[in-house]
Amino acid sequence: MTRRDPRTPPTWTVDLSLLAVTLVWGSTFVLVKQALASVSTLLFLTLRFGVATFLLAVIFRKDFRTADLWPSVRGGVLAGLCLFSGYVLQTFGLKYTSASNAGFITGLFVPLVPLFSRIIYQKPARLAEMLGIAMAFAGLVLMSAHKSLLDIGRGDLLVAACAVAYAFHILVLGRFALSRNTGVLSVTQIGTGMLLGAATFWWAEPVHISWNTSVWIALAVTSVLATALAFWVQTWAQRWISPTRTALISSVEPVFAWATSYVVAGEVLSRRGMAGAAMILAGILLVELKPFPVRSNSAA
Repeated sequence: MTRRDPRTPPTWTVDLSLLAVTLVWGSTFVLVKQALASVSTLLFLTLRFGVATFLLAVIFRKDFRTADLWPSVRGGVLAGLCLFSGYVLQTFGLKYTSASNAGFITGLFVPLVPLFSRIIYQKPARLAEMLGIAMAFAGLVLMSAHKSLLDIGRGDLLVAACAVAYAFHILVLGRFALSRNTGVLSVTQIGTGMLLGAATFWWAEPVHISWNTSVWIALAVTSVLATALAFWVQTWAQRWISPTRTALISSVEPVFAWATSYVVAGEVLSRRGMAGAAMILAGILLVELKPFPVRSNSAA
């Protein structure tokens, strides 16, 4: 019998930690959307990632003495590129779509994780995965189309592209989190986002900020809870569970996003929007639960 590594945390602890992070992420959609009325997108992201990088660097400063420093830094930079790309696309998208729409469409990363994993590792896709992905994308079209099914909003398309970047972020963390230093990975990926933001915010769009309550609250919640704490927890959790399981737990984020936007901003989905949201959630569950049996020609 294989003896359990005493350092391995109970599965329920890892799952609940990720679920708490998902709750935080889901609740920030409406906060960020409200703040974007008073601050330019890239400047907001630069400030968010800057505060989070400072906090993580202070907490994990001793981890940079590790023997595998540079491999961990390389993994963090790659994860940070995916992460920042996702946040830029999502935050710009939030300027042109509702917080509830953005929450459900961001959830498309859940079925994309196993799809991309199978493509990268050249494994045939399962029937449930193909059906689930088709259903999720049909839900995206139904939720996002305005005048016709081909008239998908610009904000919804940006958020859909964000889901692709988030899927790759989870796969990258799954590749490096198991064998690299968690603290270095956490600091480096968020620090990469800060540097990319600092290099672009002053020329890529008109810069403006009006320091009001919504901006202060959004920065405090997103930088401390939704970035510094959340991505450290995710990096730690992916040492112990697979990218697909990470995506499955994250699949409830759209529900949290919708609930928060309804309570805080009074956003209500139309009937077509609710049908699209239901199809996205159904597609996510179909991919992750895989209800159809898999035939095997060889004995396991």
